[in-house]
Amino acid sequence: MEKKIQIKEVDPMLLFGINNKKIKQISGFFSDLKIVVRGDVLKANGNEADINRFSNKIELCITHILRFGELTENQIERLIEDEDAEEVVKDAKGSEILVHGVGGNVIKAQTANQRKMVKFMAVNDLLFAIGPAGTGKTYTAVALAVKALKSKAVKRIILTRPAVEAGENLGFLPGDLKDKLDPYMMPLYDALRDMISPEKLADFLDNGTIEIAPLAFMRGRTLDKAFCIMDEAQNATETQFKMFLTRMGKNSKFIITGDATQVDLPKKNMSGLLKSANVLKGVQGISFVTLDGKDVVRHKLVKKIIEAYDKEEQ
Repeated sequence: MEKKIQIKEVDPMLLFGINNKKIKQISGFFSDLKIVVRGDVLKANGNEADINRFSNKIELCITHILRFGELTENQIERLIEDEDAEEVVKDAKGSEILVHGVGGNVIKAQTANQRKMVKFMAVNDLLFAIGPAGTGKTYTAVALAVKALKSKAVKRIILTRPAVEAGENLGFLPGDLKDKLDPYMMPLYDALRDMISPEKLADFLDNGTIEIAPLAFMRGRTLDKAFCIMDEAQNATETQFKMFLTRMGKNSKFIITGDATQVDLPKKNMSGLLKSANVLKGVQGISFVTLDGKDVVRHKLVKKIIEAYDKEEQ
């Protein structure tokens, strides 16, 4: 069977890539097909089932470009390999802009799993986002929190991390308690600085609209109409997890982000991340997103590094 697909809705360069790099990547997933590019036309030869699947995936890639204005190597991989990619892309509204950040920077979900985070938080109040470094889970979570604050869906943002030493010694760091803890909170500050002007952020931090605190400071509190994020959750113990999750007050939203492969707890303390995720799976109102190397939005080497470590562990 032969099928010709004319690319009309988008610039062929966005789909095919420079020197047809992207279409070559796509073709790699359809080794039984002969795929040829002629101008703005794709020609595929092979069996009917493979051609139909190829045609559907090309349409999905085009839809992705129309919705989000880009198509990266990681996105191609996700769109072709994930069975639910079509639902996630077609359910996305508009360009999925979360926040207009500092200097007109547009902040939006960039990968299928980041878009799942956005989609699930629209319907549920508690989300677990678990995956390796560089997958944008913390950044997306902070963007969702800032969006909720700007739209007045919540009154405040609470960002917390377990203050666990990762090779450094807290006691030997200079300064008062805040000075000692700030380095641990730096990724959260970095995300906020991208999304809120320096003057406004300083005001929010001063008046408590945005609070960044170690996990231990959450004990005994009830957090109403707040958007709460526990970052680096793999370094929270089972007891700390239960304590944090039971802080949920009325009209609150909670996101738990963590990387189960980077636990810095002493060996005698078990991480509560995977235990809590397993205990709570199936509970209505709680969503789970697992991010992986295909969601990496840092330097392209980060994905290769993650894959190398995964291979070594296996």
